[in-house]
Amino acid sequence: MPDDTQNADSQSQQLNRLFADEWEFRMQEDPWQATLCGDHRFNDRLPVATELDAARRAGQASAFLDRLHAIDRAALPPGDQLNYAVFERELSNRIAEHTFGLHFMPVTRLSGFHINFPDLPDFTPFKTPLDYEQYIRRLSGFAGFCLQNIDLMRTGLRRGYIPARHALAGIEESIRSLAAADPRQSAFYKPFQRFPAGVTESEREKLGEAGAAAIAGPVTDGYRTLLKFMSEEYLPAARAEIAASALPDGSAYYAGCVRKFTTLDLTPEQVHATGLEEVRRIRAEMDAAIRQAGFQWNFKEFLAFLRSEPRFYVDTPQALMKEVALILKKVDGELPTLFKVLPRTPYGLREIPAFTAPDQTSAYYMPPAGDGSTAGFYYVNTYDLKSRPLYEYEALSLHEAVPGHHLQLALQLEQAGVPQFRRFGEVTAFVEGWALYAERLGLEMGFYQDAYTNFGRLTFEMWRAARLVVDTGMHALGWTRQQAIDFMAENTALSLLNITNEVDRYIAWPGQALAYKTGELKLRELRQRAEQALGAKFDVREFHQVVLENGAIPLDVLEALISQWIKSIADC
Repeated sequence: MPDDTQNADSQSQQLNRLFADEWEFRMQEDPWQATLCGDHRFNDRLPVATELDAARRAGQASAFLDRLHAIDRAALPPGDQLNYAVFERELSNRIAEHTFGLHFMPVTRLSGFHINFPDLPDFTPFKTPLDYEQYIRRLSGFAGFCLQNIDLMRTGLRRGYIPARHALAGIEESIRSLAAADPRQSAFYKPFQRFPAGVTESEREKLGEAGAAAIAGPVTDGYRTLLKFMSEEYLPAARAEIAASALPDGSAYYAGCVRKFTTLDLTPEQVHATGLEEVRRIRAEMDAAIRQAGFQWNFKEFLAFLRSEPRFYVDTPQALMKEVALILKKVDGELPTLFKVLPRTPYGLREIPAFTAPDQTSAYYMPPAGDGSTAGFYYVNTYDLKSRPLYEYEALSLHEAVPGHHLQLALQLEQAGVPQFRRFGEVTAFVEGWALYAERLGLEMGFYQDAYTNFGRLTFEMWRAARLVVDTGMHALGWTRQQAIDFMAENTALSLLNITNEVDRYIAWPGQALAYKTGELKLRELRQRAEQALGAKFDVREFHQVVLENGAIPLDVLEALISQWIKSIADC
């Protein structure tokens, strides 16, 4: 065997051993994620959330990065070079998050362990008595887990790692709703309401009593302790400033957020300018849609009409869910025209849980379990139905389900022969950029046939373009929260409730909202480049296959792959 081939094999072996070691470390350190990924060895445990453990994990990430850099990337085959690039970016982001103290701020009004914990029954297997016993042990550990996170937050308060007040608004009610007075009415009790056939009657009674006791005890105690801390210590100390730059080394932190969530070397000022340009372009298309609808009104007058016209709204959650289900069924039939490969994993439709619905936006997607035991789910918000206009749901459904999140993420999970960190990777610019690109694919699939649904599509695109403006505006350019709300109200057809929730989300999660439009613009740019370069040789199904076959990857890595594909087709 030639020496260079031997070297490549050696470097690849080292790389794959590193991937396996890091994944095993990750699963042991985060049993919660392990369960989500279909690894059930640690289903009786919760993560350990102490400052020392956070520092230890960051130190181990640095050690893994050192091992990676000791491998000769140039000697690796192309597939491993791609794995190397994605892994390097992931480790670097993890180290940076620890450096900027994110572990000291584990909760916001929209995210955190307090909200994630009630999802536990949805991705935990319940097939044997042991599964229930492990679940009960997890419930029993929740009070201690809450205390660990409270200690982290107290340390954060002392060191200046304090969330903005608007990032926490409404958190008390969401916590209070989870401290159920009757444990058998709790979301955590769902597994005990229906047992598999293999569990005997006596075991069912025993497990049900133990589960109710764990919910009434450690789970409720944990939430009540957390609520007391929030009310008496954390919320009163929350900072009035909304900008990430108000945090320790905040300007560098936000610049890092921009790079992390766009996966491109962009400054906040560049992103802001792109957003303003896109807002101008989309606004012109929206004005054209208004004229198409037969109105001579200006933009504000048309929005007032849309927000008050009864035909665009339903009266019951069931009616909204039926409308969404019909859209999804129509989409399913069109997918083969644009895609060579479709996921085997199905998806379902659910309402967003009532305890979090008031603080959530219109919808979100929950991926399937890593072991294939659960489907993906598209969650629809049925709270405040007068804020849920029907003309939005074609674009929203294409984004959250198919050909958006479910199609892309299910295909990613079904990849064979790739490292685990790639199967479960979360490159937001790719994932959300694809989903926004998927909204536009509706034009090619026969959707948006009237001016109202097309206007809905445009306002969703405008929503993501406006994010580029207001996120950078608030966190880097000195904008106030009211400026951001006013800008969104001027340029989108979102309800004021949704606008307020969105702006507060950007305050709570700096930079994340930049990923959507940045990713979509890059995908459209790459498709246009391929169409122009290949002419009659361009096949949209082949293009989508190249985009999706590697799962979620940074945009610069995707660009290199598409360039190689264009060259290979052009040279044929």
